[in-house]
Amino acid sequence: MSDWETAPAVTETPDIKLFGKWSTDDVQINDISLQDYIAVKEKYAKNNGKKLMTVRIVKHAFEIIHLLTGENPLQVLVNAIINSGPREDSTRIGRAGTVRRQAVDVSPLRRVNQAIWLLCTGAREAAFRNIKTIAECLADELINAAKGSSNSYAIKKKDELERVAKSNR
Repeated sequence: MSDWETAPAVTETPDIKLFGKWSTDDVQINDISLQDYIAVKEKYAKNNGKKLMTVRIVKHAFEIIHLLTGENPLQVLVNAIINSGPREDSTRIGRAGTVRRQAVDVSPLRRVNQAIWLLCTGAREAAFRNIKTIAECLADELINAAKGSSNSYAIKKKDELERVAKSNR
């Protein structure tokens, strides 16, 4: 019998960083209801929606955010999603031929999806017919939304949706 060195069954995974720069370990999600829906760990799967231009835009936006704020861009992104997701919305309720709007609570998954959609729409509209690049506009939108500033398109729309829902209670 010879003594062979065997590799351990479970090996430690190396510390994987987003774009090779930012760690996902120190990102904290302050909103309890969104902890299951905001995943900052990388996804390893085939056809998970990776597109080259989108990755490049997000990478440049994260570099701009890091330069402007000095914070981890993932933490800024998580704070922007938490701040720009509406908590209350209104839906159409039809009874006996009449349609009226009723205020409803928004599920956490829809809140995350709508927040991302509002952030992307705000960045896209800011970059349209503008000398600023889409990455710069996305960085500005994320920073303003993370601060809760009303300069953010996503924060304005969230406040508008919640105001309409409040009037339909």
